[in-house]
Amino acid sequence: MSALPEGKRPPKLRGDLAGMVEALSEFAKSEFPQSLPAQPRIAVLVPCFNEQAAVATVIADFRKALPSAEIFVYDNNSSDRTAAVAREAGASVRSERRQGKGHVVRRMFADVDADIYVLVDGDATYDAASAPRMIDILLSDHLDMVVGLRVDQSEAAYRLGHRAGNRLLTGFLSSVFGQAFKDILSGYRIFSRRFVKSFPVLSDGFEIETELSVHALELALPVAEIETPYYARPEGSASKLNTWRDGLRILSTILKLYRSEKPLRFFTAIGIFLTLVSVGLATPIFVTYVEQGIVPRLPTAMLSMGLMILAVLSVSSGLVLDTVTRGRREMKLLAYLAQSPVEKT
Repeated sequence: MSALPEGKRPPKLRGDLAGMVEALSEFAKSEFPQSLPAQPRIAVLVPCFNEQAAVATVIADFRKALPSAEIFVYDNNSSDRTAAVAREAGASVRSERRQGKGHVVRRMFADVDADIYVLVDGDATYDAASAPRMIDILLSDHLDMVVGLRVDQSEAAYRLGHRAGNRLLTGFLSSVFGQAFKDILSGYRIFSRRFVKSFPVLSDGFEIETELSVHALELALPVAEIETPYYARPEGSASKLNTWRDGLRILSTILKLYRSEKPLRFFTAIGIFLTLVSVGLATPIFVTYVEQGIVPRLPTAMLSMGLMILAVLSVSSGLVLDTVTRGRREMKLLAYLAQSPVEKT
């Protein structure tokens, strides 16, 4: 029988069974020490388009705030030195050729593997120092998304048109899908792995933030909003968001998502409208028929009948699509539940 290594003493055995169990437990702890739980992997995702004036600042700020995080910069066909500047600053630089923030986020979520994802614009307007607090809330409260609620630090940070459009779109989204967010267009968000890997990105451009919010609302995922400072862009950096063009695209996205996520309500509303128009057209014809026994306006009667048929078809379509939507929502939930939750260490 081989001797014990030098410095290792056999445990003192007591005569009773409990003492032997305790001694064996101490011996196992000394011989096979338990490894410390692994820290969650954090990935900072920075979509960029012509942000050479700001991307280095973003990388430096987040490297200081989250030293253990890996920073990924995705260049979206920039015509300046965005990719080179990001690479020189120490970030992992990748590219997405299809133009639009939605395409970039889709590529990011598919390519990057992590436990916690930090999505932030590359324009140096968001506060990197708020990231640790947002991550701590995500972990301690077992959330799937934490949104940075922008608090502007200067007049130039948040243009009046963008502010008004954000309030209008946020209010419309709340009335359609329920109250949950105060700033649906914020580009500063923290996600769990569960959220990212169960989210099918369908948007192409800036409407991606709206789609992220609707995904959380439809699956009733635990989310929160945290106030964070919002700064003006540095000199040499210009906003890519067009108030009217992108605002209309976001509004169109909300309507499309309402149609796809709540088809019964959507098509029932159309059916009710068509029914009211049909009844309005048929009422005088029916009164004339009762009083005189004739139908004086046959084309109007046929139009009324056609509208009523369309109303019935609309409601029927809503019933069928509601079943399809329920099945799709169940698939999303299964994809969500297939991922393990991130525990706070």
